[in-house]
Amino acid sequence: MQGHNYQYFELVGTSKSSVEDAVQNVLAKAAKDLPNMRWFQLVETRGAIKDSKVSEWQVTVKVGCRLEE
Repeated sequence: MQGHNYQYFELVGTSKSSVEDAVQNVLAKAAKDLPNMRWFQLVETRGAIKDSKVSEWQVTVKVGCRLEE
């Protein structure tokens, strides 16, 4: 039985509306350059503040890509 091997990349995504949108944004952009994406892990969540309100969400994610056999 053969297992699978993965390489991961740490990426940062942003959104003005939500954490989920920030994740979706970074995955959509990464898909253009990273083949075989299989999983992600939310590592860190941050935000920017403007006029005492959240102005932007920022997430750091690890994205796992399956290596070719």
